[in-house]
Amino acid sequence: MKAKEIRDLIDFISATGLEEVNIETEEFKISVKRTPEQNVVSSPVPVAVPPVAAAPSAAPVPSPQPAAEAPKGGEAPAGDTNLLTIKSPMIGTFYRTPNPDSPVFVQVGDKVGQGDTVCIIEAMKLFNEIESDVSGKIVKVLVDNATPVEYDQPLFLVDPS
Repeated sequence: MKAKEIRDLIDFISATGLEEVNIETEEFKISVKRTPEQNVVSSPVPVAVPPVAAAPSAAPVPSPQPAAEAPKGGEAPAGDTNLLTIKSPMIGTFYRTPNPDSPVFVQVGDKVGQGDTVCIIEAMKLFNEIESDVSGKIVKVLVDNATPVEYDQPLFLVDPS
């Protein structure tokens, strides 16, 4: 399942107020249940995956929050209204390269177009290529390589001019 499909599923569930959605294909089976206290996502196919997914997302939340707050505070250029943000479409681990021996996808000063791959986010042992939804020049990378990120967390600042 691609990042955009997961994002669309989350938006659909939020918009409709559904309590439970089950999707099954030849490749995977996913069940999303919404409770008043929290959202729970589990996959009945690999039994060990839900506990593994719950532990990492629960543990890293406190640590990336302060790290995420520091760049936001130092984001004085972001006060410039013409800068756009590329945000994380999911919770996971942010990687700037496709593998340790490869160069980064983008760096400060690079021009990106809509649909260009800017990073990878690993979620539940799946590596999802994240594409830019804006065109412009990368002004700032807001997240360190191999660090946890949250849904909708800013990853890059882009100057569209």
